[in-house]
This record gives sequence, C-alpha cells and structure tokens, in this order.
Amino acid sequence: MSNDADLADLAAIARGDEGALRALHARHATKVFRFVLRLVRNEAVAEEVTNEAFVEIWKGAGRFRGGSAVGTWLLSVARNKAIDRLRKRGEEPLDEEAAARIPDAADDPEIELAKRDKGALMRRVIEGLSPVHREIVELVYYQEQSVAEAAVVLGVPENTVKTRMFYARKQLARLFAEAGIDRGWP
Repeated sequence: MSNDADLADLAAIARGDEGALRALHARHATKVFRFVLRLVRNEAVAEEVTNEAFVEIWKGAGRFRGGSAVGTWLLSVARNKAIDRLRKRGEEPLDEEAAARIPDAADDPEIELAKRDKGALMRRVIEGLSPVHREIVELVYYQEQSVAEAAVVLGVPENTVKTRMFYARKQLARLFAEAGIDRGWP
C-alpha cells in the first residue's frame, strides 16, 4: 500500500476515524510487531508495545508533519515505546521459535521450509552482533528502510547509520563465514 493511503489514513485518524486506524493497523501491525519483537525479545511484550505504538498514533496523528514516510514514523514511535519498556525491565532473551512462527504471506510452503532451516541459522548468527548493529540490520534488511529512514527511526545522522551498516556487514560477513553460510538465499 502506498504512502498516499497511509497519509490519508493519518489525516482521518486525526479527525477521530477509527476505521482509518484499523486500516493503518492492518497494513503495518505485522511489520511493527516483528521489529519490536527483535528489540524487546519477548512476544507478549512485543504485542503490548505494538498496541501502545498504535494508541500513540491514534493520539498523535495530527502531529505528523510528513518529514518521513508514515511507515518510518510508525517504526520510530514503536522503537521509542520499546526502548521505554526495556528501561523499565531487565532485557529477556529473544524467543527465536516464536519469531520463526510469524508467517510471511508472500512465501509458499516450499520456500517457507527452505527459509526456515537457513533462517534459523542466520538468526543465531545475527544474535552475535551488538545490539546497535542488530538494530541496523533489522531496520535496513528486514524492515527495508533506507539509510535516511533508518536515521529518522534511530534519531541519528545518516552518516552514523552508514557507519553502523559498514561495521555490521563486516562483522556479519565474518560470522556467516565462520558458520558456513553462503551468500545465496535458500
């Protein structure tokens, strides 16, 4: 769905249209949940944080100024909620099995099975990255955010994102080689 639909929904949400919030939620909830899950490492907490992010969107839709795509703004709101939650409690380990069970409607069963084996190994390797580098990998590769969008979500300059990406890729290449993962997908 285009950013135009998201912008129209935000304008409607700002006027109190609950249907527009449901539409925005339908388009972005899974993406936001997956992003938050990788940050908070707990499925129940990720659900709560995702819901809190959409409540914040409901309350603050009128504050969106269009400096980024709506999806990018939503990830930024969710990230801030996740960080707030992490500050309130000790970090718990990621439930890899729960994250792997989140379906991707774009894959057929054969591709999903092939990805599951290699994906589990890749997730274990990615867990070896520092939290800062895992977050960059999540935003750029899993959430498909541009450097500029990732900078908005993280609240850092674009050059900082580029530097973090450089070091994350360098470290991933080494970790993948050590784990015997080739560059092909599946």
